[in-house]
Amino acid sequence: MRLARRPVGWIAPGPPPAGAQGRPELEPADDEDLCYLTGDWRVFQPLRGHRWSLDDLVTAWIATREIGASVGRALDLGCGLGSVLLAVAWRLPGFDVTGIEAQADRAALGRRSIEFNGVEDRCRIVDGDLRTLADDARYELVTGTPPYFPRGTGTESAKAHALACRFEVRGGVEDYLATAARLVAPGGSIVVCSAALERDRVAAAVTATALPWREHWEIVGRAGKAALVCVDRFAAGDAPREDHELVVRDRAGAWTDAFRRVRADMGLPIQV
Repeated sequence: MRLARRPVGWIAPGPPPAGAQGRPELEPADDEDLCYLTGDWRVFQPLRGHRWSLDDLVTAWIATREIGASVGRALDLGCGLGSVLLAVAWRLPGFDVTGIEAQADRAALGRRSIEFNGVEDRCRIVDGDLRTLADDARYELVTGTPPYFPRGTGTESAKAHALACRFEVRGGVEDYLATAARLVAPGGSIVVCSAALERDRVAAAVTATALPWREHWEIVGRAGKAALVCVDRFAAGDAPREDHELVVRDRAGAWTDAFRRVRADMGLPIQV
């Protein structure tokens, strides 16, 4: 288990995880890491390969920032390791949260994380392809972090899970938005993260699905650099779209005040 970089005396907010409970399958294997995610909740992930990242953190933060302490249902499309799913569940304790994942090994890691954190009564991951998801339920929140690159546009990993996380093996942002538009409840919201290079594709998908575009976030890794990813929120209403920029680090490399607020909201220390 990798030691966390946490300030001395810092106490994590939110509910504690259930822990391993004496169950060997809830301990990390030799090639795995059990990392802190939000508060004291943790997530299983491979030591090498696709791991949870800033993209997941800001997606969950934007998705939950205006919901508050309400009750509802959330769906995470292509949930992978379950990092966005669990971050949403941590911040919205009144929500029942479902993820769908096509890669069985990723789904299995996510299920172990759900059990480690002790929230299997309101969180689950189902196996399947989000494009053919048959679901009569409707969700107050639908999230998704599609792979960023079309096939054939870069060097593809020989590792199946890394390949599918980065390249559009099972559809891109258009498929995520089409499925989300079908499953979102009246009055609900959709939050999707995409590569900044895919802005035109997102705009075309919004037109095709007639989704009401409420917020567009440009996520900038360091001041003075171009945005690498964007996060968009869609929800019913007549208000005009709001455009935001979230800069993670200033020119000197220090976390900005805005990003410190994100970390604080998501149960992470604002200094190390």
